[in-house]
Amino acid sequence: MSASHRSLFGQPRIAVAGATGRVGSALVTSLASAPAEVLALTRNPDAGQLPSGTQAVGIDFDQPSSLERALRDAERLFIAHGTAPRQPANEIALIDAAVRVGVRHIVKLSVLGPPSRSHPADWHMEIEAHLASKDVGYTVLRPSVFVEVLRRSAASIADGSWGGAAGIGRTNFIDTRDVADVARVALLDAKGIESQRAYHLTGPRSWNMQEIAEELSRQLGRRIRYADRTPSQQRAVLTGAGLSDFVAELLVGLDRFFRDSAFAETTTTVEQLTGHAPRPLTNWLAENIPLFTR
Repeated sequence: MSASHRSLFGQPRIAVAGATGRVGSALVTSLASAPAEVLALTRNPDAGQLPSGTQAVGIDFDQPSSLERALRDAERLFIAHGTAPRQPANEIALIDAAVRVGVRHIVKLSVLGPPSRSHPADWHMEIEAHLASKDVGYTVLRPSVFVEVLRRSAASIADGSWGGAAGIGRTNFIDTRDVADVARVALLDAKGIESQRAYHLTGPRSWNMQEIAEELSRQLGRRIRYADRTPSQQRAVLTGAGLSDFVAELLVGLDRFFRDSAFAETTTTVEQLTGHAPRPLTNWLAENIPLFTR
């Protein structure tokens, strides 16, 4: 092991790409108390607050040399990227730079579900295949749908216009904090640093939208309904609300997965790896119930 991959105190240096995202921000907060030196890779080092002791390191995907400089002292790397057309190229560039400078273990945030031509599932498949071709230890995290996706529906739930093309399909939603907890375990696992593995991560149970409406009704004390729409009707609603065609197509595609129960799987992996049960959707709703009020 290269001494440059360790701090002066013998702690591993962990680089986090996507430190200001939903999972990344929870991860760097969790790692603040870990025996590790954390480098937050960011395209804007001056933006956002980072936990004390976390060092912001600037990167520029248009300048590949900046990726190598940022990763040169890292032993382990976490990769998360927002859904965007450049996601495959940017994540692959990070993987290649990490391998070139000797990073020993990469933890990649991916997605649960079947092979698909829909974005971003196809992008994650491409990136996973590229990672698998490299001689490096890695952990692929394949979570089900983040429960935070319900934030997108908060306004329509509050004003009584909630609906979509999910039908009665079932989906297992997971709290991003649970994904971050598993990422922390994978990044700090010294014994498994050369392992190549994948974990399927879910919440404790699956839901359909009608059941979520019933739970919201219970917590809000008023009737919440989910209007069933066709994909074309939902696309028209989304674009009519000002969303771009790209975002509307992503959300209609997500509803298609919901309708097909593509994310209905339930696993015990979160509890096995972290020692705590995954946070239930009901708790997340209770914590965020003001979002759904008029």
